[in-house]
Formats: sequence, C-alpha cells, structure tokens
Amino acid sequence: MRILLRLITHGIALAIGFAGGIYALPILIAPPSVDRAMLETSAKDATYQTSFIRELKGSDFLHWGEGDVSISMDKIVHQGTMAPGPDYKIYLTKEFVEDEDSFNAIKANSLRVGEVKTFDGFIADLGNDVDVEAYNTVVIWCETFGEFITAAKYR
Repeated sequence: MRILLRLITHGIALAIGFAGGIYALPILIAPPSVDRAMLETSAKDATYQTSFIRELKGSDFLHWGEGDVSISMDKIVHQGTMAPGPDYKIYLTKEFVEDEDSFNAIKANSLRVGEVKTFDGFIADLGNDVDVEAYNTVVIWCETFGEFITAAKYR
C-alpha cells in the first residue's frame, strides 16, 4: 500500500513538474523583447489596425493574446502581451476564426507568415510574396500542441 501511495504521489509531482517545465521553457529561452519605441515606429505606417482580445471562444487562461496589431504590406506588429508558449506561428486567413476547430478547418488554405518568439510584442517581417489584401485575419497558433492562441480580423 505504501509503495502504491508513493508511486501515485511521485507520479503527480512528476506530472506537475513536467507541465511547469513546458510552460516555463519558452519564457526562459525567449530572446529579449522588442523595444517599445521600435514597435511604435514600425506600426506607424500600417495599412490596417486591429486588436487581439482575450475573450475569444478558443482562448483560455493559458492560451491568449491581447493588444494592438498593425498590418502593413511588409510587416505585422503586435504591441501587447501574449501567454507564453512554445512554437507559436503567425498565420493569415481569409476568414475570422476564434477556436481550434474553426482554424483546423481552414488551416490548409491559410498562409503561415512568421513565428512569435517574444511575448511582450513582436515584429514579423512579411516576404515580398505575401499579399495581405488577399486575407482578413491574423491568427496566432501553437503548432506543437495544436492550440489556438488568439486572432484578430483586420478587414
């Protein structure tokens, strides 16, 4: 009985430690955040302005983003915060989505344009072949775990 109890308690402690490590690792290895002045300067010439909000259907206490998003023909700028996590990708979609199921349904027709490495704002440079006019929504997606983080419709 004692061995079983120890196995259970140690198993629970191991699971909590593993989950904590998954959550903390992206914070520990993140590069320095982009300077606020650089974010503001980069957002000045944006064609579109929108916002990430926390209250989306697919967002929860571990998967969320908030703040201003500026989209120009050559970059996407986020001035705000995002829940830390691994392997965040930036997608452009042709329709607004707000949860995993909705995004998975259109993911094949979406365009991956960058990665999120910092959680206090980012600047994602778009390639010359990206036509932001062909899309209307920016989606942040955790590729590793297939988790919806946030989205914002810009037109």
